[in-house]
Amino acid sequence: MTVQPDDGLSLAADFPSATREEWQRLVEGVLVKTGASDATGDEAEEALFTPLEDELHAHPLYTAEDAPAAPAGLPGFAPYVRGGRPQGRAVGGWDVRQQHRSPHASAANELVLADLENGVTSLWLVLGAAGLPVAELPTALNGVYLDLAPVVLDAGEEFEAAAEQLFALHEREGVAPSEVAGNLGADPLGLQARTGATDRTSALLEAAAGLAVRLGESRPQLRAMTVDALPYHEAGGSPAQELGCSLATGVAYLRQLTAAGLSAEQACAQLEFRYAATADQFTTVAKLRAARRLWARVAEVCSVGDSGAAAQRQHVVTSPVMVTRRDPWVNMLRTTVATLAAGVGGADSVTVLPFDHAVGLPDGFARRIARNTSTIMIEESHVARVVDPAGGSWYVERLTDELARAGWEFFQQLEGEGGQRAALDSGFVRDRLAETWERRRTALARRREPVTGVSEFPALAEEPVRREPAPESPGGGLPRVRRDEEYEALRARSDAALAATGVRPRVLLAALGTPAAYTARATFVSNLLQAGGIEPLTEEVRPGAGQAAAPGADVRPVDAAGGAGGLPPADGPLAALLRGSGTDVVFLCSSDRVYAEQAAPLARAFRAAGARRVLLAGRPGEDRAELEAAGVDEFVGAGVDAVALLTALQDGLLPAEQRVAADASNGAVR
Repeated sequence: MTVQPDDGLSLAADFPSATREEWQRLVEGVLVKTGASDATGDEAEEALFTPLEDELHAHPLYTAEDAPAAPAGLPGFAPYVRGGRPQGRAVGGWDVRQQHRSPHASAANELVLADLENGVTSLWLVLGAAGLPVAELPTALNGVYLDLAPVVLDAGEEFEAAAEQLFALHEREGVAPSEVAGNLGADPLGLQARTGATDRTSALLEAAAGLAVRLGESRPQLRAMTVDALPYHEAGGSPAQELGCSLATGVAYLRQLTAAGLSAEQACAQLEFRYAATADQFTTVAKLRAARRLWARVAEVCSVGDSGAAAQRQHVVTSPVMVTRRDPWVNMLRTTVATLAAGVGGADSVTVLPFDHAVGLPDGFARRIARNTSTIMIEESHVARVVDPAGGSWYVERLTDELARAGWEFFQQLEGEGGQRAALDSGFVRDRLAETWERRRTALARRREPVTGVSEFPALAEEPVRREPAPESPGGGLPRVRRDEEYEALRARSDAALAATGVRPRVLLAALGTPAAYTARATFVSNLLQAGGIEPLTEEVRPGAGQAAAPGADVRPVDAAGGAGGLPPADGPLAALLRGSGTDVVFLCSSDRVYAEQAAPLARAFRAAGARRVLLAGRPGEDRAELEAAGVDEFVGAGVDAVALLTALQDGLLPAEQRVAADASNGAVR
């Protein structure tokens, strides 16, 4: 036996290395044992793939064989996969950028100062119709040291007026132009994507280029334009589509800026890219790394040198699509994971949207949690201390390469349509994003993509969080979607019924047999119903048991013994149960074994007692025809279209006039 050095790490040194084939054989055995598949070899491994967007997959195992052939390079060097700066964010962490969209100048100023005093390092001000009036910008920035705190403007089509306000403020405060940092936020194509308006795009592009030329060498730290990918993310686009749209927009801006007299290198220095970070942390990390690689390729084709201008400047925002209006406290967890992903992915600036962002203007507590999320990541978790912490991970490197290729393919399609502007004009972008969102909407409706607190584990009795309404963002172009939107519409219907009648729509959940038999499916059904704002009333039903209600118990046994002919009398326990519950819809819940003995007789008994609709949790095989004949209308299991089912249940439970009134005020449910 070979003598190993006593380094304290040689415990397994003499064991042979396992091979991929050996691992695959173990996987084959597990698949066969569970009845999932009889696949062998590579097919057995593929059976464990997890589907991702853009037709990509997460593999169950990654080895050095899976690493992409193209080298990632070193941080600060092309292709900038590992970061745009050699030192990464290790010196001071990333720029903590807080968004402000309050329409009240004095209130905005208080919030701005509070943020800057408590860890925020730059400001993102939404101006114009969607936020603060442009003329009120000086009031909002009163007391701010503009040579220390970079300001990023987001004024839509009013970006010229906002820039003039900021320039005048710099002059009044005596701030040297060379000390000014931030972004003037001109994004004409992003505005077209948001609003659908095309009549002013050409003029706005010329104005944006004029601002960039004007900045020139006098304000080297101030950028004129933002390439905002959020409109495409918020319209339901995939990560590759977000990348492709940002590249096509960036290329369009390069063409406009160089036509105005800037060099390609100077034009690149005028752009900042904005991306969304989601709770899918690895996809977010890979997307940001892929974005830098793709932009470096564009810069290379444009003959941009190695001065650093080719390194993409990234502002990353936690996704508005993922935040929910119900149980918004869970959004703190989502934004924490997204912030981690943004930092690991190498973002230059990170904005954490407050947990109540979807409800309205955030309160002080929400803003504090948002800014402290970045602070904890930087100061306590030390995420920024390692340059490109995901570098070398075979999974992340492979996913980065795959996303880069998928994003480049979509970018080429957009260029084939005539560029980003032409693709927006023709509806190509809208149609492609809609196709992607429809696939995801289906997964959400079937709860294959769960939304905690909304489609899974909802708290029906919890009071909705209420905030001052935020100004309406410009619309008319690409839609804005949210993962919770269809469930939110159902919950709003339920809230309207509660306000009008004092009760929510209800369904009687009949638990058959013992708790061991019915608990799993009763929990499944209870979660499902509450996701749609329907209150489950759980009753334990034992045919012929003759048991009385258990005092104080959550689940009460009910004697469902039949009268003459085996059917319950009109004043029997089941009829009384239905009358007392205030519903005529019943959901049977138990195990398949109990169903075989009790489901058919109970379905007939509930029908005879006055039930209008009877559903059963699960998908029985041989007994299906018998159960249907006994009166079971629908069999509900995992993967059901929950939105369609819950909508149909609500339609039957709510009076017609109440449904119409709720839909008119809250938006129609599919």
